[in-house]
Amino acid sequence: MQQLTEKLTLPTHGQGLYEFTRAVRQFVTDSEISTGLLTVYVRHTSCSLLIGENADGDVKTDTLGFFQRLVPEGMDWLVHTTEGPDDMPAHIKAALTQTSIAIPVHEEAPVFGTWQGIFLFEHRRQPHRREVVLHIIGDR
Repeated sequence: MQQLTEKLTLPTHGQGLYEFTRAVRQFVTDSEISTGLLTVYVRHTSCSLLIGENADGDVKTDTLGFFQRLVPEGMDWLVHTTEGPDDMPAHIKAALTQTSIAIPVHEEAPVFGTWQGIFLFEHRRQPHRREVVLHIIGDR
């Protein structure tokens, strides 16, 4: 049984979905783990992770629109407002999604479906540098 970790730094330029599937595939390939489990974890409370369709850009547009309607800025009952009007809605969106994803590894590749990609889901309006930790465990 072998284990490896790597930290990715993903720059964002505001709210959106930022695909990093290629970096995840490369990490798994470089690990030479044939069968195992990959954990992807984001180290922040105002962004999250999402596995979604990566073939049609309209899916990203609709996903962003849905979350903006579900958790809009300007909710006057929020108490935590010192970091700006997008901060507490970002925390809520992150709580509704996920900060960690487990992906099976088979034949030295992450087991994504045909149209699946992995995305950093940035919930803040300002640019950030987000840290994502990749951890793989398995057999070579």
